[in-house]
Amino acid sequence: MARKQNPEKDLVVSSGAAAARTRRTPPAARPKHSPNTAEIPSTPSRAEYAPSHDEIAALAYTYWLERGCQGGSPEQDWQRAERELRVKASAAVA
Repeated sequence: MARKQNPEKDLVVSSGAAAARTRRTPPAARPKHSPNTAEIPSTPSRAEYAPSHDEIAALAYTYWLERGCQGGSPEQDWQRAERELRVKASAAVA
């Protein structure tokens, strides 16, 4: 049986060979990340109060009931309810 000749027969490649290790900076020598104040979420204050979806929906529904469940615009009711809830919240802070 004829053998295939390999001019690079001295080259040995092993899949189990250890990979070259890279140097890592020790944790103590790494710079610590200081968070930017813009990245930290702030809790909303009373001045930034936004009424919840349920609060707005309930008030807008009462406006519709006051009209006798007829006519009007649901969008206008929603905007009116949102505006009034914000005014109430800002008045409570002052």
